[in-house]
Amino acid sequence: MRDCLLPGLLALLALVPNGSLLAQPLPGTRSLEWPEQDLSQRMMDAAHRWIEARIDQSPHTRERAWSFPGGNRKSWLQQKRDRLKRMLGVVENRLPARLEWYGSPNQPATVFDGPEFQVLQVRWHTVGGPDGTPLSAEGLYVRQKSPPTGQIVLLPDAAQTPEQLLGLADTALTRPVGLEFARRGYEMLIPTLVSRADLVTEDPRVRRSGQTRREWIYRQAFQMGRHIIGYEIQSVLSAIDIFQQVDSGKKVGVAGYGEGGMLALFAAAIDPRIGATLVSGYFADRQEAWAEPISRNLFGRLNEFGDAEIAALVHPRRLVLESSKAPTFQNSKGAIPKPNPEQTTREYRRIFDQLERTGQQVSPAQWKILFLPGKTQPGTPQPPSPENEPPGITAEPFSRHASQYFLQAFETQTPPAEAAGAITDHRREFSPADREARLLLGMERHTQALIRASSRVRENRFLYQAMPELAQSRWSTQKKLPTHSSEKFITAAKKFRQEFHESLMGKFSEPYRPTAARTRKLKETSKWIAYDVVLDVYGDLFAWGVLLVPRDLKQGEQRPVVVCQHGRNGLPRDTIDQDKPAYNNFAAQLANEGWITFSPHNLYRGEDRYRWLDRKANTLGKTLFSLIIAQHDQITRWLASLPFVDENRIAFYGLSYGGETAVRVPAVVERYALSICSGDFNQWTRKVAATDQPFSFMGTIEWEMPYWNLGQTFDYAEMAYLMIPRPFMVERGHLDRVGEDAWVAHEYAKVRWLYAQLGMADRTRIEFFQGGHSIHGKGTFEFLREQLNWPPREKAKKIPD
Repeated sequence: MRDCLLPGLLALLALVPNGSLLAQPLPGTRSLEWPEQDLSQRMMDAAHRWIEARIDQSPHTRERAWSFPGGNRKSWLQQKRDRLKRMLGVVENRLPARLEWYGSPNQPATVFDGPEFQVLQVRWHTVGGPDGTPLSAEGLYVRQKSPPTGQIVLLPDAAQTPEQLLGLADTALTRPVGLEFARRGYEMLIPTLVSRADLVTEDPRVRRSGQTRREWIYRQAFQMGRHIIGYEIQSVLSAIDIFQQVDSGKKVGVAGYGEGGMLALFAAAIDPRIGATLVSGYFADRQEAWAEPISRNLFGRLNEFGDAEIAALVHPRRLVLESSKAPTFQNSKGAIPKPNPEQTTREYRRIFDQLERTGQQVSPAQWKILFLPGKTQPGTPQPPSPENEPPGITAEPFSRHASQYFLQAFETQTPPAEAAGAITDHRREFSPADREARLLLGMERHTQALIRASSRVRENRFLYQAMPELAQSRWSTQKKLPTHSSEKFITAAKKFRQEFHESLMGKFSEPYRPTAARTRKLKETSKWIAYDVVLDVYGDLFAWGVLLVPRDLKQGEQRPVVVCQHGRNGLPRDTIDQDKPAYNNFAAQLANEGWITFSPHNLYRGEDRYRWLDRKANTLGKTLFSLIIAQHDQITRWLASLPFVDENRIAFYGLSYGGETAVRVPAVVERYALSICSGDFNQWTRKVAATDQPFSFMGTIEWEMPYWNLGQTFDYAEMAYLMIPRPFMVERGHLDRVGEDAWVAHEYAKVRWLYAQLGMADRTRIEFFQGGHSIHGKGTFEFLREQLNWPPREKAKKIPD
């Protein structure tokens, strides 16, 4: 194809001064028939279909993941628990168990003191932070005055307070089940959860972002490999530590509703110390987990853990799954789904399927899981059959049937009827809002401390692990040090490139389709001809861009290509002929100088469809860039096949979201021989997750920007390291509000330092210019000429600066 395409192209170029051949395809390709104005929407629709098809296949993926391979079953199940813990962000070691009750004259520590039990307002440390500040939980402690019947961590929904579960405040969603448990002799800790209410802030930018309090913590924590769910689970596990400190032999129960039910299920799955669990208003089919509140987003969940698989990790301990009315919540970023009896029944059946795959025998004597419909009397639970499958939804969370079956794990005989009457709160100035604000601030402080410490974490896990002698160079007192082996670093970086692609950005295992290039002539000038190009990638997902071919190509000549990438909500022609000041038609400018250029379309267009695409992809351990990387891999493969392209000199140059692409895609796609990041290079971790900076995404609508655990693994310096030995440049306008010069320079200095240590200082550069968020096209154009050694010296004087 390379041999036959160029003569046809040169003949075509000679014929077209009058535009008579517009809509003709590039020689050697098929004709493109799709309308230009339809291509962006068509690509987005295809991307959604591709991801949704993978989600539809995820139950089969989970079946394969849960086929026990043999060996030590206990160890294999523990590996499952460990992976689930990492997915939830439950990664820190907990602090020693210590319960504190606190108060003041108008807010005494003793909330209620009765003849049988006390209620105390308490706090307890959960995990320590990198700055030494512990993260604390707060809530209520029910302390029995006689030896307790059992010990329970009782978890409200996010729309409830601990007081409501004890009848100390007007109840919401459920009856005061905590009071019933207290009167039956149970010692309890009832933690406070972060609510789903709107975030209260004086910052108008943050208000406009429309975040809930749970989303506020989710966004910053997700970037750091932590999660609001994980923080709250740590409070549950620390509560169990407190109970077990007194008597480690006692069985501990966990019960929760709504968000609390979710925490109860996760906690029971990862901590075998929990002997009995009641989950109300949560267990369901999670195939549409991407549509739930964003604070529930778990990266890669559907590959291994639907609710059935999580429930299977509780076996053989007692688990009551109560199908009840779910809490009500909906905003622009997700909603709590309404119970669907048919789907929930199907998920319930899958528990038994997965237990069978793990080789665990289920019999009435050992089986402790029960899906409890509202009118079924508790009894000996059985494996599923038409007689005991759940027929419907109970109206009331924590129904008496469900509670009774849960408590049977602790009680050998039916207790006497509970005494009637309410209890009263002795506190006169108690504010649940103040308590929640302390909880919220504690989680934020912990996450921000992780952000401040993350630079050293990343250096130690990548730079100094890949090449330990670099640490000696950095802190050496010698005046002159030798350069280090670039080959050694390049070899060591391969595993980090693989990790970045597969674990951070996400990589599909499916092979690409043949490119099957379809093209049509789009425009011509005296300098170049433009072609729309469409290439197949996966299924009906395609790549699309505009190719500019200079008219002065000679027979047998091969020239470099500059891939010119638009930013958010852009289109390929924005870089060519739309006269937008951000882009300054830079693809056309380069083509005027004789460069071949290709302007791809990236998927970040159409608020909020690309964000929902990213959410869907997250459930599979994938991101928006899982698709974009694949598209660019296919684009560069096709460009390299063209006879007039020098396959060793394909460069990338992108602005804004295209600049974000410039550090993610060339880090993986090694056919890119050079990359220029314009209007985006930054301290990305702080850009995404810092709460004290005015340019942070924490104050914008870009809720897709956090990438799971990226802050602890790869910032922009580390992504640039993956491009070594290829040239890399940053273009930065002093007035660009995406960041600050000092922060950009600080992050870039790490890149410059490493290139210098490897003897490659001439292969990297930064240009500051007096301007804003735009392509400057001066130092970057010169960098392209210098690093790609084009045009030849005899032509250089003819090219305007």
